[in-house]
Parts: sequence; structure tokens; C-alpha cells
Amino acid sequence: MLKRCGRRLLLALAGALLACLLVLTADPPPPPVPAERGRRALRSLAGPAGAAPAPGLEAAAAAAAPAALAREVHSLSEYFSLLTRARRDARPPPGGAPRPADGHRQPPAESLAPHDVFIAVKTTRKFHRARLDLLLETWISRHKEMTFIFTDGDDEALARRTGNVVNTNCSAAHSRQALSCKMAVEYDHFIESGRKWFCHVDDDNYVNVRALLRLLAGYPHTQDVYIGKPSLDRPIQATERVSENKMRPVHFWFATGGAGFCISRGLALKMSPWARGHFMSTAERIRLPDDCTIGYIVEALLGVPLIRSGLFHSHLENLQQVPASELHEQVTLSYGMFESKRNAIHMKGPFSVEADPSRFRSIHCHLYPDTPWCPHSAVF
Repeated sequence: MLKRCGRRLLLALAGALLACLLVLTADPPPPPVPAERGRRALRSLAGPAGAAPAPGLEAAAAAAAPAALAREVHSLSEYFSLLTRARRDARPPPGGAPRPADGHRQPPAESLAPHDVFIAVKTTRKFHRARLDLLLETWISRHKEMTFIFTDGDDEALARRTGNVVNTNCSAAHSRQALSCKMAVEYDHFIESGRKWFCHVDDDNYVNVRALLRLLAGYPHTQDVYIGKPSLDRPIQATERVSENKMRPVHFWFATGGAGFCISRGLALKMSPWARGHFMSTAERIRLPDDCTIGYIVEALLGVPLIRSGLFHSHLENLQQVPASELHEQVTLSYGMFESKRNAIHMKGPFSVEADPSRFRSIHCHLYPDTPWCPHSAVF
């Protein structure tokens, strides 16, 4: 009995001695990464002063933290590289398809009233009579409090019909500089308004405000939301001017301004380092028009993907393919020329094509049959 106990005691002592030797000869553990150093590196990724970190950055940094602690990090630049790689791995591949907005009605994320939405209509002085009169007669007539017209010349007659007219003092030319100038003024006025949603349309768009409110109510305005329809079937390729002598390729999706698009206030505020007072200089970095610049800021700089919606329409698509039975669901409509032919919604209505070539009056009577000038016996 005593011999067995002595043998066990000797084996236990030998095992303890061997464990001590292994601990003494092993390499010391790497020092932990200072927390403040990591926080400074994370802040440095945020871009210009006041800009929010790109979406997913905090998650990428959190995913990178265990790897950082598992190896020795000798410098801030090494930690910066580690976070950069983590952010790249966490993002979708460049040029990935935009998120689709399903055609089914989403449950409301928040209640939304007309005064929560800022609709900017871009126009030019020469189209005040030819285009704006039609909009003022139709959809704007019911939604003046949420509609703001941005033009390039004073018009007392227009100002008397609707109070929300802004003379941007931009050039009347249809150049990318003039277009970006107007978009810059639109953005600044929206930020100052304090409203929840910014929606941009052109002066050849009909806005179905009921459908617009239903669509936007499905998204919290405090989150990053950029919704519209691309005019291209692939991301646009551009060249970004990084410095005076350095250029690099960049590609991103953008929603065409001709169909209209909307941006949540939460996202618009994150755009401010590149848009508030700097929109035109940002546009010059890629030398593309205003709607492309919006996509560049949102997708390429902030990493927020476009939500594609088939409810927005421009004259760049065949509008006769939009079913008349689904007009009440569409957010924007348009008219113009497509492949050298008249392009407008194909529908029956109280007005002939000659009397109503845009079909906007017929569409308006279909959506608002109680309009005083709509024939009561109209057939659609």
C-alpha cells in the first residue's frame, strides 16, 4: 500500500516539474494591442472630418480584433492595414448588383405624412410654360406643401401659382456643371428643411404621391436608404481624380435622375462631407452629371448599395410596357421620345392623345377622379 502511494507521488512530482520546464522555455505571449491605438485607427478610416465610418466598418473591425490579438502588431500602420483588409473582406464585391426593392408592399416601418417628404423638381426657365404648367395642373396641385421647384430664372407668374420656387442662379445650359449646381442647391435646401426624405424628380415626371408615401414608409428614415432605378444594366465606369497627378478607376450603381430617386435623411447627413458646400467639387472628381455624383458619394464613398425599384420610370424606357391596370402602384411616370417614337403611358382616358400627348391629364383623372376638370363619365 505504501509502495503504491509513493510511486504515485513520484509520478505527480515528475509531471509538475516537466510542466514548469515547458512554461519557462516557451515564448512569452504577444502584448495586447492598446485600445486607444485601435480606436484611433478606426477613426482614421472614417474619411473627412465629421464623416461617419463606412457601413459595416465597426463590424469589420470587431471581426478583425481577435486576429489582431492573435498576432503581434508592431505599429499603427500595421493595425490600419489589418482593419482595411477586414473592411474589404466584409464588403460585397465591387460592382455587385444593387439591392432589389420587391414589388410587394412592405409593412410600414414608420408613419409618414406629406410634410415629411421634400420633393425637388429640377427645371429650367424655358420649360416653365411647356412642362411646369402641366405639373402644376396635375400632381403638384394636390401636393404644393411638399414640392419645391428649382430653376435658373425668376418667374413672377410661377411664384404666384406656387410659393416654393427657388432660383438657383445656376446656368441654364444642360451641362454637367449646371446640373450639379442645381443638385447642390436642392441638397442644401433639403438639409435645412429638417424633413425625413429627399426625393428628386425632373420636370417631365408625374409623381404619384400616394404610392411614394407607401414606398418610403417601408424604410426608417434614420437608416441608410438610397432608392431608385438605374438606367444602365451594369455599374457605371468612371475615373476618379485622387490628386492633381493621380487617377484611379471607380465603378458604382446610380439611380437615374430622369426617373427620380429618394434618399433618407440618415443617409443624406452622412453625405454632407462631400455634398454640403462641396457637391460641385465632388462632381469634378469623376467629371459626371449630378445623378451619377449622388451614386458616387453613396455607393463608392459611403459603401451604401442602391435599392433598385421598378416603380420609378423615365423616358429612357418603353413606357407603353407599364400596364394601365397598375398605374396606382407606380411612384413616377414620364413621357418623351423612345427609339424615335412618341413614348408615353398607353391607356384609355377622357382625353385624346392629341389633347393629352403626355397622358398626364388622363393619369391624373384615373388616380384622382374627383378633380374638378376631369369628366365624370371617363372610361379607363
